[in-house]
Amino acid sequence: MNPAASAVFVGQVRVASVASSNRGFAYGDGLFETMRVHRGGIPLWPRHLARLRDGAGRLGITVPELGFLEAQVLAFAGDVDGGVLKLLLTRGDGGRGYAPPVDAAPTWTLSRHPLPPPLPGALRLHDCATRLAIQPALAGLKHCNRLEQVLARGEVERAACDEGLMRDMEGAPVCATAANLLVLQGGRWTTPAVSRCGVAGVLRSWLLDAGLVEEAPVAGEALDDADALALCNAVRGILPVASLGARRWVRDAAVDKIQERLAMAFPMFSEAGQDT
Repeated sequence: MNPAASAVFVGQVRVASVASSNRGFAYGDGLFETMRVHRGGIPLWPRHLARLRDGAGRLGITVPELGFLEAQVLAFAGDVDGGVLKLLLTRGDGGRGYAPPVDAAPTWTLSRHPLPPPLPGALRLHDCATRLAIQPALAGLKHCNRLEQVLARGEVERAACDEGLMRDMEGAPVCATAANLLVLQGGRWTTPAVSRCGVAGVLRSWLLDAGLVEEAPVAGEALDDADALALCNAVRGILPVASLGARRWVRDAAVDKIQERLAMAFPMFSEAGQDT
């Protein structure tokens, strides 16, 4: 199979395409996982699966039989050395209207993609005007309603930056458009909570469990006083930030240290382990 291969399933049945009545297509009624493939495996798969199951439980979406789901995911990952595998799970098909159908068979897709091109050194962040709505019922989920990120990413492109800082409606920093935010102050890495908005990234969860990062509130003006900023996600790893607006940072040794700790656990994030 080629690196861009894809497949569509309804429950455990492979089908030709997604139906036009699919609720993910109509309403964004679904979840997705974007996973780094390395040497035929997905090193962070247990965390991706846990987040998917948690999100499905919160939204009341049926998860396909786990043995079948995992077998298909690993088969898609197994014959490529590296790249990105996307899993998208929707509630399934339904008629017109918001009311979710009872006992709908989930529709889900798998698709493979090449790794994104490497970014040039430390990142230039744009402070996005698009804010994240506060909605605890959806907070933390990687759901398919991502229009806030779409608008913010448009801002980033127009500003000729690498990524965008996203704040909540009260102005507190939360995340980037496609990554979690790490803030270094006094030798301590912190990351904002995602209990009101934002996505609970799987790499973020690993950093928290490993004791390398703590969850703590970040005030709107606190970034100006930070010793360093970095972003993290499950595809790119940990990336240092060079600037946010007029604020500039010189690379801090603490960034190298946390990157090294990550690479020890997941060699795909080291220079030697980078997929080509």
